[in-house]
Amino acid sequence: MTYDYIIVGGGTAGSVLANRLSADPKRHVLLIEAGPDMPHGHIPESLLDSYPGMAYTDPAFTWSQQRITTAPLNGTGPRQIKPYEQGRVLGGSSSINGQLANRGSPEDYDEWKALGASGWGWESVLPYFRRLEHDLDFDGELHGQGGAMPVRRVFPDLWAGHAKATAAALAAQGMPYLPDQNASFEEGYFPLAITNAYERRVSASTAYLGPTVRLRKNLTVLANTEVSRLLFTKTKCTGVIATKGDQQTEFLSHQVILCCGALRSPALLLRSGIGPGQELKDLGIDVLADRPGVGKHLMDHPSVAIAAFLEKSARVNQLTRRHMVMGWRYTSSTGVAENDMFVVASGRSAWHAIGKQLGSMLVIVNKTFSCSGTVTLAEADWRTPPKVDFDLLSDARDRIRLMEGFRRVAALHEMPTLRATTSHAFPAVLGAKARQFGKVNARNRALTALAARMLDGPQPIRKFMMDYLISGEYKLHELLANDDALSNFVSDAAVGGWHASCTCRMGSSTDLSAVTDDEGRVYGVEGLRVVDASIFPTIPRANTNLPVLMIAEKLAESIRTAV
Repeated sequence: MTYDYIIVGGGTAGSVLANRLSADPKRHVLLIEAGPDMPHGHIPESLLDSYPGMAYTDPAFTWSQQRITTAPLNGTGPRQIKPYEQGRVLGGSSSINGQLANRGSPEDYDEWKALGASGWGWESVLPYFRRLEHDLDFDGELHGQGGAMPVRRVFPDLWAGHAKATAAALAAQGMPYLPDQNASFEEGYFPLAITNAYERRVSASTAYLGPTVRLRKNLTVLANTEVSRLLFTKTKCTGVIATKGDQQTEFLSHQVILCCGALRSPALLLRSGIGPGQELKDLGIDVLADRPGVGKHLMDHPSVAIAAFLEKSARVNQLTRRHMVMGWRYTSSTGVAENDMFVVASGRSAWHAIGKQLGSMLVIVNKTFSCSGTVTLAEADWRTPPKVDFDLLSDARDRIRLMEGFRRVAALHEMPTLRATTSHAFPAVLGAKARQFGKVNARNRALTALAARMLDGPQPIRKFMMDYLISGEYKLHELLANDDALSNFVSDAAVGGWHASCTCRMGSSTDLSAVTDDEGRVYGVEGLRVVDASIFPTIPRANTNLPVLMIAEKLAESIRTAV
């Protein structure tokens, strides 16, 4: 049969589109997901848990072979190679992420409009933010009731000691408390909004592909199936070639919608002949549409962290499984934008016993200007992961603000409330050792349990372990005393927020770097759209899950009403 819509990728955007487009019983929808299905009643506990540490470390639910490169240490030498976990499961990264429900700033979307994405200013996107959500705490003109996605907060009365101490330190510095981060856009600290209900994760697939939606006869969900190439008749996209196990199948449709995310949507376009012409020719790929912007302008939110040992009274309590319950935003001294920085306090650093003893503060450049990352093909074979270079700190302003934020958070640890609840603060690096012990297995469970008992023992033993076994090569006092050393640390330790964006940017038809128009239609071909974080003109000051839900809601309406 020929489907009306083939949706490639069952992540955040794909789940929304599958729901909204199949609501018309006359339209036949095929949703293709590379990872496993997650139907109601068969979702593993690790993916339902309000604490995400078991989900994003499980290779069964991620693109575990994906590697990315970032800027070289101190601007010299070879580029660093690191893993980059993204969801490979129905619901995509919304099934494994930290569940943060941050819309960003109204100015972010007004900037989209100014950059050529007509119809994407704040006043135009707000109705779709409201449509997607069911806010369990707040109502009013900025919030939605009855949407598919529940949004709630863990308020200060349920915060553990680390979050309460951090809040007290911020209040002592004059930082105001904001009950609702998505209704007030000034500086302040607040309970983090989360896509979560009754201490359970609510992923996009849980919210949008529940039992009643699955009963629709016009919706087919095909899991564990990877699309290798798009099919075209001249410049009209007519379907896809998909592989499940050893079986390869052609599926035909009137329209194909890519929802593979900012790394794999451009890769699929490139393999199908849509992208920078010379790059495609060099790989032996016939050029269908020469679009220089495909795979360019890759963005993420650069961040570094300071961790510390938590006294027993400060650790995550039994009132909530959440380890991230409070955060704050502030404006850096650089004057580049308001509320350009974001900090999240985490009361737990990993799933294991040592992780329960370590809290951290993640310093994030929320309004980044580094936009020179790229997604390219290593070779034409679809089985080979794309080459991804984030070039996270390509704009010097991002490095300066991370250094400033690092000093600010280090000073916060000297405040009386944090000195009473934390000790042995150290610069945290998500390196090979942390990833090794982050793997969920019996060996790591046993080793960390033994080490945790020692950490809670006599102070001399704790100091030795923190100094020589846990904190790593960077020492906090050395970085604070030497700008060059701090700059080196930022280069070495900076990671993204797993918020890959902007590689198939929306823009006007006169913008040669734009890949799609303001309705997600790919320039140069027909019958093909992209609907995911890759079409962001620039990355908003937000965790990307809620903005992706918003664009999927908005474009689903546009697709349904298109003639």
